[in-house]
Amino acid sequence: MNDAAPAPTPAPVPRRARVRAPELIGKGGWLNTGGKDLTLADLRGRITILDF
Repeated sequence: MNDAAPAPTPAPVPRRARVRAPELIGKGGWLNTGGKDLTLADLRGRITILDF
């Protein structure tokens, strides 16, 4: 027989709500895109450098 107490279960980790980023809209427009306005959906999965 094993008299050891069962291992305690870890406390559940609270999950944070996902927050969607707002679209990037500004007066200056997009640079180096050939005049095309981009959306966040267009940039998803790509490495993007933002200069504010």
